[in-house]
Amino acid sequence: MGAKKNFVLDTNVILHDYKCIENFQENDIYLPIVVLEELDKFKKGSEQINYNAREFVRELDLLTSNDLFLKGASLGPGKGTLYIVTGDKYQEKIAHSFPDKTPDHRILSCALTIAEKNPKIKTTLVSKDVNLRMKARSLGIPVEDYITDKVVNVDIFERAQETYENIDPDLIDKIYSSPEGVDADSLDIKSKLDPNECFILKSVRNSVLARYNPFTDKIKKVDKGTNFGIQPRNAEQSFAFEVLNDPNIKLVGLTGKAGTGKTLLALASALKQAGTYKQILLARPIVALANKDLGFLPGDEKQKVAPYMQPLFDNLNVIKAQFAPGNPDVRKIDDMQKNNQLVIEALAFIRGRSLSETYCIIDEAQNLTPHEIKTIITRAGEGTKMVFTGDIQQIDSPYLDAQSNGLAYMIDKMKGQDLFAHINLIKGERSELSELASDLL
Repeated sequence: MGAKKNFVLDTNVILHDYKCIENFQENDIYLPIVVLEELDKFKKGSEQINYNAREFVRELDLLTSNDLFLKGASLGPGKGTLYIVTGDKYQEKIAHSFPDKTPDHRILSCALTIAEKNPKIKTTLVSKDVNLRMKARSLGIPVEDYITDKVVNVDIFERAQETYENIDPDLIDKIYSSPEGVDADSLDIKSKLDPNECFILKSVRNSVLARYNPFTDKIKKVDKGTNFGIQPRNAEQSFAFEVLNDPNIKLVGLTGKAGTGKTLLALASALKQAGTYKQILLARPIVALANKDLGFLPGDEKQKVAPYMQPLFDNLNVIKAQFAPGNPDVRKIDDMQKNNQLVIEALAFIRGRSLSETYCIIDEAQNLTPHEIKTIITRAGEGTKMVFTGDIQQIDSPYLDAQSNGLAYMIDKMKGQDLFAHINLIKGERSELSELASDLL
């Protein structure tokens, strides 16, 4: 155990993870009063950050009496003490560089005050705001990101599925001829395989798309079949359908840049299995662009989020367009929407629901925090399958990055579990222009 430290928390750390104060071991935590003022502004609303603000304030209430403001409140055995800092003067050193007393600058001033009062203990500011971290460094204030839930290795989001060469051609023939597959032990690559991993096996004369099925301990052939009018255009899309169509796999992560077909594949698979589930739920988080709150948009709550939901309806229309007008499958989709068997809506609207016998697709999951992903998954009831799709390079939330977003975190933590599969889609299937833009812009 190292020397005890003091940590000053920025508001965005709490909005990212309302249970953050449990993660600082035996160190003391200081909350500038301006952080509570800022949390107060976030309490109203139906988005996750609003929920986090409310929950954190409730946790504070449970923890404390007036001691919190006078001599601090213990966070429990093996943990440090939590203090709320009130009435600290605006430091001259801060005023000299940043005369405007903005909340960020008051937090910097507070960190400096605590460091001066405790010269023998290292005081560090913790913030997810890159700009504030730069300002702190310019003043010599020790600062760091909140990294409790950061993923170390993000290389897996760059790579396609593995190809194994020099496989015995007779073994590949055997995989083709036996629908249930061959014993995994018959391949010496078995020790390298994760449950539900998909890969290509190649010999001098033949090749096969295959998956390791942990439920049967077999290597089986991956079919290239059509799902509700959508035909896989490459090996990785076939792999996606393989794991999306298997009801034994309860949790799927589909990653890839724009145009790789993540949402379309998930929706086509869900529609194919409509008879297996009571409901198909397609949702996405709302991240207001250009830092504008949804309040500035006209209309009621549903109308405000409609523009954000349009890409999901676009995917549905692509599927409908595979069929002639009046086709029974198109009528089936329309009936499912009317009967609430197919629901497309903002993620905020499904909070608090228990999801049983539901095929649940969460789009743009890279804009969720690890805590948000956990909250959604823990709502899965019996017979529910959850699919999270997203591009970890295209994050709209100002306080998440490729390593700290919920999608990357979930895939990192779930790897190796029998109920889980991850497919990374590399090849764009929209158009040559779309592919070029994704790579270059």
